Amino acid sequence: MNTALLIARRYLFSKKKRNFINIISIVSVVGVAIGTAAMVIVLSVFNGLEDFTRSLYSSYHADLEITPVKGKSFAADSVLLARLACIEGVQAVTEVIADDALLRYKDAQIVVKVKGLSANFDQQYPLREKLVGGNFALWQQKAPRAMIGVGVQLQLGIDLGDDMEPLVFWYPRKDKQVNMADPSKNFEQRIILPGGVLAIEQQFDQNHVLVPIEWAEDLMQYKGRRTSIEVKVWKKSDIAAVQRAIRSIIDADNLQVKNSEEQQESIMRAIRIEKLFVFVALAFVLAIASFNIFFTLSMLAIEKQHDIAVLTAMGASAGTIRRIFLTEGFFIAWIGALSGMVLGFVICFLQMQFGFVSLGIQSSVIQAYPVQMKWADFLSISVLVFAITVLASYAPARRATAVKVSEML
Repeated sequence: MNTALLIARRYLFSKKKRNFINIISIVSVVGVAIGTAAMVIVLSVFNGLEDFTRSLYSSYHADLEITPVKGKSFAADSVLLARLACIEGVQAVTEVIADDALLRYKDAQIVVKVKGLSANFDQQYPLREKLVGGNFALWQQKAPRAMIGVGVQLQLGIDLGDDMEPLVFWYPRKDKQVNMADPSKNFEQRIILPGGVLAIEQQFDQNHVLVPIEWAEDLMQYKGRRTSIEVKVWKKSDIAAVQRAIRSIIDADNLQVKNSEEQQESIMRAIRIEKLFVFVALAFVLAIASFNIFFTLSMLAIEKQHDIAVLTAMGASAGTIRRIFLTEGFFIAWIGALSGMVLGFVICFLQMQFGFVSLGIQSSVIQAYPVQMKWADFLSISVLVFAITVLASYAPARRATAVKVSEML
């Protein structure tokens, strides 16, 4: 067995007596374990939030979205739509007109995001299970209907059963001349009856209204133009391959195609940056906990000066003495780190299975903190522990080699 490993293990696990150094070693192990467990749990929670956000937005975000590079709209002719539908892996191609408009209902009004969708929108979004009232349809008895977010319904007090009180939408006209005498003439005005209520997530619920694309085209005077084209990809198909195929047939100078991750880029980037800052903060906490390793090895080097002198007299090199104390530091750090990883894994597993830590809010979407463990986090924590251990152990290990044999023997 390696001499340095044998001696380091004996120093740590010796049963002869438990002195102050042993107590500090135990405190070091506990400190590293708690810090490591905290990192595993917190990083797993951020992974869960990221995955939950991605799945939540996928309810009403397309797999791929074609949008103009500049401006708000582009001409979408039948040739382009046919070529998109013929791409291998494409399940559905949905035309979209989306913009802000003023919505009035009785004496209340709010600004909403109006999203006009073509008839195959049901293939594009898994929204049918999100219906909490009314009917899931944009046309009823050949008349256009609006599906509204539950927040919009609550803000305006919309009664789905009242067919005598329509929703009134106001949208600025595209005429360059402004009528100062009668400002109402500067707006297009259309009415539509509410047909259903959807509950997806707060951003959608508070200000989204879905309408037939023909009705939206009339309100916003788009005349054959679209703000985006959304593409649904079959589950077993490669989204990246379909994205490349779409890029090959569109005008890359004027149009761009984004996957769901790129559509949510700002939100996902915010979560990742926050996760990075939390990782750095917890790394400092773990480093502070690891200072005990430095003090433990420093005191051990003082206590074992006689042993070091004997080993040196017997022919042990300075490198061997250094490895003894570095190995001792690794023992302390890795016992704590592995214990912390196991503890963090168990806590995260229990949360995933039973959700015993709730969000503390009433929600139909999620009740408990989402958790997702990734091996990359365990690897990064291991690298961090290794780096901290080297930094904490090197100085005491080097100091141990400075013992003078003539003074100790």
